[in-house]
Amino acid sequence: MIWVSAEEVERGLPYGECIPLMREAMIALSQGRTSQLLRQILDLPNGRAFGAMLGTMLEDGVFGAKLVSVYPGNDLSHQGVVALFDAVTGAPSAMLDAGAITAIRTAAASAAATDALARRDARRLAILGYGEQARRHLEAIRHVRKIERVTVWGRDFAKARAFGGIACESVEEAVAGADIVCTVTAAVEPILRSEWVADGAHINAVGSSRAGPRELDDALVARARLFADHEEGVRAQGAEYLHALAAGAIRAEHLLGEIGEVFAGSLAGRTGDSDVTIYKSLGSIVQDLAAARYLVAGR
Repeated sequence: MIWVSAEEVERGLPYGECIPLMREAMIALSQGRTSQLLRQILDLPNGRAFGAMLGTMLEDGVFGAKLVSVYPGNDLSHQGVVALFDAVTGAPSAMLDAGAITAIRTAAASAAATDALARRDARRLAILGYGEQARRHLEAIRHVRKIERVTVWGRDFAKARAFGGIACESVEEAVAGADIVCTVTAAVEPILRSEWVADGAHINAVGSSRAGPRELDDALVARARLFADHEEGVRAQGAEYLHALAAGAIRAEHLLGEIGEVFAGSLAGRTGDSDVTIYKSLGSIVQDLAAARYLVAGR
């Protein structure tokens, strides 16, 4: 049994390698070359949760699971393991630190989506949130766009200021004129409103990974070209999509499809400079498996 620590994940999964890895994993998902179940979430006391994700890479038969605890307020909010199983024997072959994999692959997938959906001249980045995913998204998106200005908002202004960039006291101030917006918060109700978002902006909606808590208002969802990481998952568990649908702000077909289809060229992404685009990220086990397989192969 191979064990891959968080430190080994950090060394072995740089963004320059992980971004194209996520791109290929999402293409494989959209083309039916992977299979995964919807995530299962067990609520725990004090706003905590325990999640399980299962899937397989059909081309080589590698399969596995991620088991992760979510403890908001921790330095590492996601803690757990990714388990890989051998396709030939069915035996568990490797265990990897899930916190580090989740942190890197989530931001790398957003960067890949940003590369596909943001305007080529996008230079101004707004980050809503100041936790680990905020830092990871800043690092990853710098690999796909030449970022010249970073604004940051969070509920604790002192922490936002400590994060770096230009700390803002309001979301409206932070996103004013932004070309790329990353929402990586634990917000329960929308923090980002359509009227604050400039035409042509791209949004990575990352913070909510289940039905219920949402970061974007219905008007913004309705205004944008909306893409899922995994369409079945977003239709079942994507809070922003589900709320806008229930409110009558959109129809089911407003969710255009998966980012993997955009990557593969089978679905149009941005159609003009004034389009607002949203990549809704719930996170997919195939992203974890692709990262884990890569790490184990590199040992």
